[in-house]
Amino acid sequence: MNGGKKRIGILVGGGPAPGINSAISACVIEAANNGIEVMGILDGFSQLMKGSIEMVRLLTIQDVSRIHAEGGSILRTSRANPTIDPDDLKTTIRMLRELGVSMLVSIGGEDTALSASEVARNSGGDIRVAHIPKTIDNDLPLPGGIPTFGYETARHVGTQLVLNLMEDSRTTNRWFVVVVMGRKAGHLALGIGKAAGATLTLIPEEFPKGNIGIDELVKVIEGAMLKRKVGGRDDGVAVIAEGVAEKLDPDELATLAGVEIARDPHGHIRLGEIPVAAIIRREVQKRFARMGLDLGMVDVTVGYELRCAPPTPFDIDYTRTLGYGAVQFLMSKPSKPSLTHGGLVYLEDGNLEAMPFEDMRDKDTGRTRIRVVDTASQHYQVAREYMIRLEREDLENTVMLGKLAEVSHQSEADVRKRFESVA
Repeated sequence: MNGGKKRIGILVGGGPAPGINSAISACVIEAANNGIEVMGILDGFSQLMKGSIEMVRLLTIQDVSRIHAEGGSILRTSRANPTIDPDDLKTTIRMLRELGVSMLVSIGGEDTALSASEVARNSGGDIRVAHIPKTIDNDLPLPGGIPTFGYETARHVGTQLVLNLMEDSRTTNRWFVVVVMGRKAGHLALGIGKAAGATLTLIPEEFPKGNIGIDELVKVIEGAMLKRKVGGRDDGVAVIAEGVAEKLDPDELATLAGVEIARDPHGHIRLGEIPVAAIIRREVQKRFARMGLDLGMVDVTVGYELRCAPPTPFDIDYTRTLGYGAVQFLMSKPSKPSLTHGGLVYLEDGNLEAMPFEDMRDKDTGRTRIRVVDTASQHYQVAREYMIRLEREDLENTVMLGKLAEVSHQSEADVRKRFESVA
């Protein structure tokens, strides 16, 4: 089909992240410079699964030379999962063979990495995969705390948005509940909250025991607001990672949301379809109303505004190296047997490395491991020190306890009883 020329296919899966186009650009340029044709596969795995190669186009240096500073993805993206149905996986591999693609660059997060690794493993050695880790959630298991590309840009843009909301909060003398994307890990919410100096930030890693009730979550926010009120302030910003919603009891969450809980092709709750910020805001206001307090609150969700932002110089620099490295990895002989079918490319100490797909998987679940925020780390502890949170010593300090009781129109015993489980 291509006169014996080597061919690399490139596709993007999952949600958008700043830097995708820069990675695509670097891949195409490096491949072309080595005499390799590049096929851009639009819409992730979705068309290949259907047995279609109509949404594929040849990419040249002229097509990509100036896209590195643009947000979004010229190849678009999709959450389509070819691993659910064995026939879809077979069809995907067959279409790649028909395209003459013997090397595949997949750009995506945990789900795309899993799909790409299954394509490589089931291709019988016909297709080798280089996966470029992408997610604004920063939750892929890269060594040494290296960020996933897109995270730094998302944090930068998100911090600016939250700083604006903090000024609005001070100006209008009310609270904002800001829910930030981050399904399994709180890296983005914590990064934004810490950089912006938000009043408090809540992440799912603070609730390691599984399902929690909405009241437990609300008590943390409520306690911080009362402590802030004791200090003479009726304004503030609470930044909350959306993954906290996955810690809530799903039946209670469905009742509060008033909708059926839907899931995506990878089995994840569609958190974007649940008004998490509005639910939390309503529940906080209910509890303040019971105290006889009229509370001004606004709920905001931050996420989609971040995903297609133009990448910062950090992410452009980073993704150009990763794109180059993906092609170099595919052209080279495997350095060890575990990299025969491919692997994930990453940077460590400024050098390109490759991680076997098997090393990314959780041995118990078979799914890609998730990197979560270490709440015992100094990174988290410093963030926590600069938040306003109701602490145990506040309940043990008779003066503070008295003030909390006064501003909340409750007895000291009631205040202690309500908050002792979360202080």
